[in-house]
Amino acid sequence: MVISIINAVGVWFYSKSTSRYFYLLRNDSKNPGCWGLPGGRCDANESLLEGLERECKEELGQYPTVEKIVPIEHFTSPDEKFKYHTFFGVCEKEFIPTLNFEHCGYCWINSNEIPKPLHPGLWSMVNVEEVQQKVKTLEKALTQPIEVGGPQGPEPTRYGDWERKGIAYDF
Repeated sequence: MVISIINAVGVWFYSKSTSRYFYLLRNDSKNPGCWGLPGGRCDANESLLEGLERECKEELGQYPTVEKIVPIEHFTSPDEKFKYHTFFGVCEKEFIPTLNFEHCGYCWINSNEIPKPLHPGLWSMVNVEEVQQKVKTLEKALTQPIEVGGPQGPEPTRYGDWERKGIAYDF
């Protein structure tokens, strides 16, 4: 007997220019009026990223320009027949979606705020300490200034050395 596993995906878009997150207001019979993420069930023989891109095109009318996509959470049901993969998608700027029938609204919200009510699955995910740490780490990495003119390669002081005018000295 072959067990069929359902893979589903979702993406939490983050705008670097505004430090805000993208949410969709659901318009379905299962969780109406709940805020969630773009995404859904992957088709047979479709990779997770292919499914994510297809779902975004269906729900948003586009697959936004994404600089980086990082997996941040993976949920497996107790019977192991359902797997949900959540990704963190980094966009340079906010976009305006063209919503399909599955959603009746959208919003971009500051990182320290969460719209209510959240879809139950999303609520569970954002309340996991490990996920919160990953998101904070990603936000920090995206907002730190890039050093210009600094030393290239590994920092010499990591090895107990000192650097003066581009020359590393070992004491």
